[in-house]
Amino acid sequence: MNARQVGLKKVAHRLEMDFSLEDEWGQLTLLKDFKLFRRGGRKRIRNIMQRKSALHDMDIRVFDYSFKISSGNHSRTFKQTVFFVESKMLGLPQLLMKPETFFHRIAAFLGFDDIDFDDYPKFSEKYHLSGEDEEYIRSSLNDEFLKFFSLENGWHLEGLNYYFILYKFNKIIAPTHIERFHHKGLKIVDMLKQEPFI
Repeated sequence: MNARQVGLKKVAHRLEMDFSLEDEWGQLTLLKDFKLFRRGGRKRIRNIMQRKSALHDMDIRVFDYSFKISSGNHSRTFKQTVFFVESKMLGLPQLLMKPETFFHRIAAFLGFDDIDFDDYPKFSEKYHLSGEDEEYIRSSLNDEFLKFFSLENGWHLEGLNYYFILYKFNKIIAPTHIERFHHKGLKIVDMLKQEPFI
């Protein structure tokens, strides 16, 4: 094991998570509907930390994911650390949230989709939000979520029914920051949980 893997294994132990160097469970098949995992080729998941809750109502994974994009004689590999949750407590619309760029603003001006929130201009300024069902997306993202991301920068988030991923594009998170990343992911899951039926 290299230094990163040794560090991650120690973090996994502290977080009471299993650790695996390679994707032994064929997770790419499970993740294929997320936009991140449809890009490029030479896709690889490794350094996987995983924990299932005792009641099996939440499956949490943190892992490194890489893919390669080739153009002519040139290729580039993109690597990022991903927080993934599968939980029946979620009931998310298909949604994609990513940092807003100048090109997104031009596209929005031309009428392309970008879901903005008038009460949270900072969020709308920082993030481009899109999905198939705008009303469902609006009802799924509460004030706590919008306030949180009004202060946070650079995150990509994808939601789809019981599944959710969080990452910063092309950013590998150091072992010393993995616990903070894990905590942040769980905090966001709490914000996205469906309200219990009365």
